[in-house]
Amino acid sequence: MPAIQWEAPLAPWAVVNTHSHREEIALENLKRQNFIAYCPMIRRPRSNGRRIATVMRPLFPSYLFVSTGTHFGRWKPILSTYGVRSVVRNGQQIATIDHDFIAHLRAREVDGVIVRPSEPYRIGQSVAIAEGPFGGLMATIIDMNENDRIVVLLDLMNRRTSVSLSIDQVTAA
Repeated sequence: MPAIQWEAPLAPWAVVNTHSHREEIALENLKRQNFIAYCPMIRRPRSNGRRIATVMRPLFPSYLFVSTGTHFGRWKPILSTYGVRSVVRNGQQIATIDHDFIAHLRAREVDGVIVRPSEPYRIGQSVAIAEGPFGGLMATIIDMNENDRIVVLLDLMNRRTSVSLSIDQVTAA
């Protein structure tokens, strides 16, 4: 996707729903109409036969954001923009996202792609479970996934058991 021009005012951003896999088309057409639009991208692995390639995909599939600052008194043209399905609303009001949320996303971008922060934990690390039914027990991380979940190995009643937990439920030992 082309570089984004960031002269957006500190106004909230409207949430726009796009047709499936048409985020780039909607983004281009909104920019042609002088809207300030943003579609955060991430890198995802994609397998094609035996090869695994890394491709850029939207962080929020089928959604992008439009600044409500400049030209937003005329938001109806967004609805007829090629690639746009609708503007997300709360009843009759347009649903908006705070400018700070978009600024935080932009701060995590490297070369136009949002990068994950470094993991606070690693496989093999010992952790203490802070809350939940296993609170206070020690465990070893054996797996991690993208959804901020980790799998730990616990020693319960002289038996090793694996348990899936949220990253928020553990602290470094």
